[in-house]
Amino acid sequence: MFAARRALFSNTIKDTFVRTKHSLPELPYDYKALEPIICAEIMQLHHSKHHATYVNNLNVAEEKMKEAVAKGDVNTQIALGPAIKFNGGGHLNHSIFWCNLSPNGGKPDAALLKQIEKDFGSMEEMKKRLSESTVAIQGSGWGWLGYCPKAKSLRIATCANQDPLQATTGLIPLFGIDVWEHAYYLQYKNVRPDYVKAIFDIVNWNDVNSRYNNAQKC
Repeated sequence: MFAARRALFSNTIKDTFVRTKHSLPELPYDYKALEPIICAEIMQLHHSKHHATYVNNLNVAEEKMKEAVAKGDVNTQIALGPAIKFNGGGHLNHSIFWCNLSPNGGKPDAALLKQIEKDFGSMEEMKKRLSESTVAIQGSGWGWLGYCPKAKSLRIATCANQDPLQATTGLIPLFGIDVWEHAYYLQYKNVRPDYVKAIFDIVNWNDVNSRYNNAQKC
């Protein structure tokens, strides 16, 4: 009986990892669609190389975690934590980022605009504060407009490296700006402020509206 239960538990773990194997999402537009704000070369490298690497490394780390769990190897499980956080965060962040951008992204809807004005005073003030916080990130990271379900308000936050916003701050991500150098250096060199300013011209507000509406239900 015990052996049967252990086998069932092991198979459940195996099935879980098989079901949750990650794959690189397709972009909802061509690599050149965001030009001239972000050139096709950056988009291709960013998506097909950098994001793909996070996906591949996440799958490898989770496979090792599956083996460690099956063996009861707690030390290895703990050691794998940083790799899963980094690569998992990279996958989550970029999956949001691609959808946050569009050559035809619409405008903030009435509900989101009202919330922005309530929490920041105006759309321009929100952009200013998000831009300043994002530009000021030391090294690599992300600037975020997020929603706090407890306070029912919008917040601006930054995350280092590939730390995912919700898992590390509790904020639900609405719009993120990637300021790893691979996201902009080929085109903007070391002038991060120009890249951050320009990216607001390709925000997919239709996507941000949807994320805000869903966040309010949490």
